[in-house]
Amino acid sequence: MDNPKYARIQSYGSMTTSPSEDDMTVHSRLFPYQKKMVVEREVLYEEENPPFQPLLVTSRMFGEARSTCLLVPYIFFYVLFLMLGAVVFNLLEEPIDIQTRVEVIQAKEDFMTRHPNVLEGDLEALLEEVIKASNRGVSASKNVTSGPNWSFGQSLFFSSTVVTTIGYGHVTPLSKPGKLFCMVYAVLGIPLTLVLLSALVERLLLPATSLLRALNAALGHLYRPFTIRLVHLMIIVTTFVVFFILVPAAIFASLEPEWDFLDSLYYCFISLTTIGLGDYIPGDSPDQPYRPFYKVATTLYLITGLTFLMLTLTVFYDIPQLNLSTVFSSMKLDEDPEKMRLSGSAGPGYGLGGLVMRDHYDQRRSVVHIRPHLDDSPSPEDTTPVHARDIRLH
Repeated sequence: MDNPKYARIQSYGSMTTSPSEDDMTVHSRLFPYQKKMVVEREVLYEEENPPFQPLLVTSRMFGEARSTCLLVPYIFFYVLFLMLGAVVFNLLEEPIDIQTRVEVIQAKEDFMTRHPNVLEGDLEALLEEVIKASNRGVSASKNVTSGPNWSFGQSLFFSSTVVTTIGYGHVTPLSKPGKLFCMVYAVLGIPLTLVLLSALVERLLLPATSLLRALNAALGHLYRPFTIRLVHLMIIVTTFVVFFILVPAAIFASLEPEWDFLDSLYYCFISLTTIGLGDYIPGDSPDQPYRPFYKVATTLYLITGLTFLMLTLTVFYDIPQLNLSTVFSSMKLDEDPEKMRLSGSAGPGYGLGGLVMRDHYDQRRSVVHIRPHLDDSPSPEDTTPVHARDIRLH
């Protein structure tokens, strides 16, 4: 509800500046005639307390050598982070690995005990062949009825893992021509996939932009632009987690007989982040019904999920306060026209689509109080109430 003390200036003519910096001439529906005004500016809270901006803060602390001064400790931090991961994985996985090795050795000894006529060397040779075939995606188990690895459905699934850089590794080309074609196919397919994903993300930014505008319209008078951006990001992230992680995980858990919900959740995360460890592959269990259709549907899920993941990252990196990559940049974004063009900073919008007005804090809302200049005499047509002469400019 509009406060009668404030009205929005809708300019119909040009705004000119008088020799005094505090004076301006206003053409408006409120003042239909030219009238010189004295502007008294009142600073809002968000101007005195802007949200954290890492680029500005680090520039003030480290000056021109900011990127180098911060990159060196960041490298040390990254090395420590890798070492921490190694220690944690070692503590969690080594006991299970030792237990599994003991169980395998015990199984071999039990087999030799039950079949004393089998030579240990022959058994080792057989196991080596089985392991080699398993590493190439061929199972020697008796109850496997999954069919060949290079049926059309399996081949389509493999080609999608190549061009999306997921690369599970459970099935690989065995022939030399197949390996050569895989390299050429990846060189051509990966850029084509990136172009496709970028084009799809640009289309998805349209409804995302509409959502942000709706949030601005509903909450703009209550919260700062940065807060509204965070709310918008949380909505996008929640949509991604629910519809591309949790719901597919529940579906995979119901279709895969040996997967529980955690295994399915793990598979969805590892796949959509393109880590692709290959320890869980959908559709490879024995007697899997509708295997070709299942593989095609999984391929569509991976491409759709990667597209929405790119959308989420685009929305995230468009918030300057969250984009820490600018801290280590040797050149500010506004100093490189090409980066400004690619990121959309030169105009309104997100990086890929150029669709949303950016909330630069050098263009903040401010309150100005406008009163008639002392030299101006009131016009006979001026029927404006005194309280309406305090105007909020947006």
